[in-house]
Formats: sequence, structure tokens, C-alpha cells
Amino acid sequence: MSVALTWSQVLSWRLRRQYVSGPGADGPVEVARRLSGVQTQVASSAQQAVALRSARPDPDAIDRALWQERTLAKTWVMRGTLHLVPADRLQDYCAALATLRFWEKGVWQRGHGVSAAEIEAIVEAVPKALGENPLTREELVDAVVAVTGDDHLREALTSGWGALLKPLSRLGELCYGPPREGRVTFTAPHRWLPSWPGALPPQEEAGVRVLRDYLGAHGPASPETFDRWLFGGVAKKSVLKGWFRDLAPELTEVEVDGEPLHALTEHLDELAAARTSREVHLLPGFDQYILAAPRNLAALVPPAVKPKVSRQAGWISPVVVHEGRVAGVWEPKDMNVELFEEVPAGRLAEAVTGMRALLAKL
Repeated sequence: MSVALTWSQVLSWRLRRQYVSGPGADGPVEVARRLSGVQTQVASSAQQAVALRSARPDPDAIDRALWQERTLAKTWVMRGTLHLVPADRLQDYCAALATLRFWEKGVWQRGHGVSAAEIEAIVEAVPKALGENPLTREELVDAVVAVTGDDHLREALTSGWGALLKPLSRLGELCYGPPREGRVTFTAPHRWLPSWPGALPPQEEAGVRVLRDYLGAHGPASPETFDRWLFGGVAKKSVLKGWFRDLAPELTEVEVDGEPLHALTEHLDELAAARTSREVHLLPGFDQYILAAPRNLAALVPPAVKPKVSRQAGWISPVVVHEGRVAGVWEPKDMNVELFEEVPAGRLAEAVTGMRALLAKL
């Protein structure tokens, strides 16, 4: 018989596990490790997400971890979006994500104006082009054109959101380097990260570690939810099934309001003891509390307000959370709050004051 839980319990547990309520984390690496990455498509949102979860918020902590300590890495991973991940975990994400080689599909190649031979040439050329020193995008493009002798690649490599570089990030051949005069640079993880191994781990082992980490902050979950978070819902089913099978000795099936899901057995007591959170929290845009949950989870985001949370062009609004669910949205520029339901005025005022003070430090 499976363990019976409610979404109210699960969401309260997630808030604590994700350092939103309770003691804060020691810094950005610990936050990124617990959350299984921090999305940084919008750098200010990532900085806010880390700061509000840190015991001692430090506006320079992310840059220090990225460019000085090199304990944090920045690159395209989950769903092809830009994330901050612990440097010693990047190889696992790369190995797991490389099981889906989307760039080898004809429809993807046609959509980006390259042939199979050209994308293969890029994949082979970038590791050769990235030397000891990080390169700006323009320098990397010049180097790739020099290696391949194909000037047609110049336009493709300089357009869009780095789509033709994303395969290299999944293969563990490319990550962000320190900015130079305000411009992005790229480097090779094996040159930049002291923790980088000699080779990527087997995907069977890496996938299990990624799944375990995910369930440790965003569980209980189904294979479909994990797939949507990691791959965008297009994982190879055999690969996904294998990871869940291999992690099965550490899993227990639970029912959350009647829905069968998987939880790490070590967290069952905490989940069962969780009670509805009465706190009010302001979370930044693109927060993992929202991004890593099922898109159709009505207990988190009521369907009627979903368009104001998940907006056009993939924009995820900053949200007000009460009793674990989204109760409103807010704007960082003027701290304007739009509520969807009644929230305790005193607790909301405390949350707004706390976020205003936090933003003033960043």
C-alpha cells in the first residue's frame, strides 16, 4: 500500500527543502546543488533566487563562485536553457542530456539552416577552436570558420540564442567563461573547471544521480514530470525507464491526493509530518519552485491565473506564494503586488519589506 499525502504537505515540504522557508543555504553552490540548478536566462532573477535562499546574501557570491573559485558553472543544460550548476555536477547533466542528440535530427537542422555535415563539423571544430583562453562569440566563430574552412557557418553561429552551440554544452565541450569588457566568453569545461573528470560518466550512473537530486527538492514526482523538467518532455523512454529502475531501491510509491508518484524513501517521514505552510513568500521570476513543478499542477498554480504566471515567450512571472500555492504576482521595479486571492495582510507586508531590503543589497 502506497503512502497517502496531500499537495499541501508536499508544497510545504518543498518550500523547506528549497531553502525558501527555514534556515538558508551557505551560498550559491549549495543553493544550485539543492535546486538541481538555478535558471539564469535572466541574470537578475537568478541572483534574487540565490540571495533569498542564502543565510548571508552576498551580491558578489555568484560571480566569485563562477570566475574565481570555479565551483559554479554556467551553461545550457535543462531544456536547453541557461543555468547555474555546481561545477562538480555538470558532467552528470551533460552525460544525461547527451542521450538525446536533437541536433542530429533533420527537422532541427533545417530549422537552423545547416546540413548534417555542417553541424557535425561544428561539433568537431569547437573543441579544437577553444584554446587556453576563453573566447568571445565573435572570436569563437572566427576560429570555427578557420578550422572548418566553411564561411557559411558564420551567419548561423552568430544568430539566435546560441542554438548551434547548445549541442557542445550537452557534450561537455563548452561552458561560459568570465565576461570580458561586458561581452560573453566561452571556454572548455576540461580547461576551466578543476573538478572536471577525464571523461563524461556513463549515462546510466549520471542519470540516476540527476534523478536523485531532482527528487530531493522537487519530489514526489512522476517520470513524465522529471522528463519535462530535464528534457522538455522528449526524453527517450527507454533511458528514462532505466534511471527510475536503477533508483528503485531508494524509492517509495506515494499517492498525492490520489496521484501515484515516486518519492525518495529517506524523505517519507518529513513529507508525512509536513503541514500546510501559512507563510507568505515573494519568489523571483523563473524560480525553480515553479519551473521544476508540473505545468498543470493546479494545487500550485490555479488554472484561472496561469496566464499571469506563465506568460508569452516563456516568461515566468515573480510570484507571491501563500500556503504553498501561487496567490499573486509582483513586480521587482516598483514592488507592486497583484493578488489573486486573500492573503494575510501582516505576513504579506513582512514579505514585501523583506524582499525590498534584499533587492536593495543586490
